[in-house]
Amino acid sequence: MTDRDDALRKKLGWSGPEESDLDPTGDDPEQPTPPPPFREPERPGGFRPPAARYGPPRESGPPPNAPWGQQQQGHPQQPASARPPRPQAGPPQGQPPSNQPWPDAGYAVDGRGAPPPPGSYADRIRADELVPARRVPPSRGWRRALYKATFGMVNLGQGPEEIRQAELEAQIKAVLRGHYKIGVMGKGGVGKTTVSASVGSVFAELRQDDRVVAIDADTSFGKLGSRVDPRVQGSYWELAGDQHLESFADLRSRVGNNAAGLFVLAGEATPARRRVLDPAIYREATSRLDRHFTISIVDCSSTMDTPVTQEVLRDLDALIVVSSPWVDGAAVAGQTMDWLASRGLNGLLQRTVIVLNDSDGHADKRTRSILAQQFSSQGQRVVEVPFDGHLRLGSVIDGTSVMSPATRRKFVEIAAALAEHFPRTDDRSRERERF
Repeated sequence: MTDRDDALRKKLGWSGPEESDLDPTGDDPEQPTPPPPFREPERPGGFRPPAARYGPPRESGPPPNAPWGQQQQGHPQQPASARPPRPQAGPPQGQPPSNQPWPDAGYAVDGRGAPPPPGSYADRIRADELVPARRVPPSRGWRRALYKATFGMVNLGQGPEEIRQAELEAQIKAVLRGHYKIGVMGKGGVGKTTVSASVGSVFAELRQDDRVVAIDADTSFGKLGSRVDPRVQGSYWELAGDQHLESFADLRSRVGNNAAGLFVLAGEATPARRRVLDPAIYREATSRLDRHFTISIVDCSSTMDTPVTQEVLRDLDALIVVSSPWVDGAAVAGQTMDWLASRGLNGLLQRTVIVLNDSDGHADKRTRSILAQQFSSQGQRVVEVPFDGHLRLGSVIDGTSVMSPATRRKFVEIAAALAEHFPRTDDRSRERERF
């Protein structure tokens, strides 16, 4: 063996017999060593290429293609069980997986991609939100005095009482379809006829587009006609017997009216003739009135079980029960309510207003308060009307202008409570309660 062979054996690390051709490495001595992996030379200034934008971050350490000795020397390998799972490379950011559809596009935070809101754009432009509201000048009190003293420069607007008054009047002016009949019942001498004429005048003044009529259904020589229009000539019998009532002008000569615009159908005012009102005459006369009048105020008899009163109850939409602020008057009012409940008129009771009328000015405040509380505890609406000398017995009620402000306010409250039950749809097919 030559010196060249010895040198080659030492280079390859062969220590076996000289005659053996066994190669311990299993590599062909003539096969060239694979070149080291390519590394991009570091650029001047210490610049290195940026990390990959997509996929998992690069691991520190030598490249995976480095020789085994370099990997083992610099970073000893961990067992396979101790290695953390390597994250799988997903699709590039912004692209969905190949086997899934694109997700629904979201909307931008600034709202430029949001869907249009429901409704019309023109409907959302409201003038009351863009134009400042104009205050209504006050009509009374110190606010009115200040408004006048400053020549309108200081306008504090209406006070709480004026605002409440305006709300009640707006309720009275609410939409009404068809007819609305209101009965007034009570013991004799409690002011039943006065309440009928006053409530009717309130409706006539505030609902000038509608015709309002007060009907005297008291068979005991009722005085409603003389309290509204002493000059009235017609009555039930003339109205029911006239066969030529084709228009309101024909009907106009059979009824009277006051300055507020309240019309009245009087009863039998002359005792000499003494024509007795029966249910047939009442039904015929009121059916003719229904063709021309929207609201009817029926002044009933003090006796509830008369045939005419029972005919009236069959056609009522609401009821007013008048009571004096004393024990005897309140007891009769309670008996009236019990009589209605015993005949199954519970719906009418829910539309009933109790009026505690101080007709003589001698009512005890404590008694009136107790009676109001007792009626209210049964779920009834109670309104206390104070004494007013302008409404004394026998005087003509020519409208609400003759009343004191406190009295007019109470009658407005009564009318507003009744107007809460106005039918909002045509009532010609509406069935009323029967008993």
